[in-house]
Amino acid sequence: MHRNSILTCALAFTFAAMTANLPVRAENKIPEEYKTGGFFIGCQAYTFNRYSVFEAIEKTAECGGKVIEFYPGQKLSPEEPNVKWDHNASPEVIQKVKDKLAQYHLKAVNYGVVGVPKDEADARKLFEFAKTMGLRAITTESVDAIDTIEKMVKEYDIKVGFHDHPKRANDPNYRMWDPNYILSVVKDRDPRIGSCADTGHWVRSNLKPVDCLRILKGRIISSHLKDLNQMGPAAHDLPYGTGVSDVPGILEELKAQGFDGNISIEYEYNWEHSVPEVAQCIGFVRGYGAGK
Repeated sequence: MHRNSILTCALAFTFAAMTANLPVRAENKIPEEYKTGGFFIGCQAYTFNRYSVFEAIEKTAECGGKVIEFYPGQKLSPEEPNVKWDHNASPEVIQKVKDKLAQYHLKAVNYGVVGVPKDEADARKLFEFAKTMGLRAITTESVDAIDTIEKMVKEYDIKVGFHDHPKRANDPNYRMWDPNYILSVVKDRDPRIGSCADTGHWVRSNLKPVDCLRILKGRIISSHLKDLNQMGPAAHDLPYGTGVSDVPGILEELKAQGFDGNISIEYEYNWEHSVPEVAQCIGFVRGYGAGK
């Protein structure tokens, strides 16, 4: 064999050995420039569900957020209130949202809570949307689609977090509120599948968020971080640090776990005029980071 051919074969073998265990895609990390106080914190657009997507982007920026999590079904803009924003959006609508994000220097990082179909073709449409938007993750409660979800996660290298709503007194079959159940669903699955830790709904279920985070250690994909006025189902949102959720303890635990996902403020109170309170939440995290 010619000397150059031998060298070429040797180099090819070495490269193959070095890359054999590498994923096909690099993980879709959020750029460091979008951090505030050491975290990627912004708003779940549902905070501003009385408004449009465009207004949610504007208000998130006004509050000091650098990232945003969208949800399906929000009206697009005051000028186009009949156009709905979701993963079925046309390329033209997607570009309008991208342009609005760029105008306010925001990054879309997550999408949900949204159902993931078992059918692969339908699920792929959702993941293609996430890829087009440059999202890191999708938030869902579609446990029944876990096999399809795992296949899509591997194909697209987009994470999936299972969301928790509060415990339902009249529906014992609803188990998403229990972090032990979430763990049982994800523990033997691809590590890119885990929990969207809604701390407020844990409090409404009379659970302590820090304990729940520890149960799910290593599987926290994202968080809907809330501080509530009391334990139990009747609780409502308050600015961080003024309620019973132990937000400092939550941030400490996330930091200790090396959490690098997004924190979404989903402020479900004072709906029409929540900007000052949401800004106070972001200010709390900014101050936490400065203190460290």
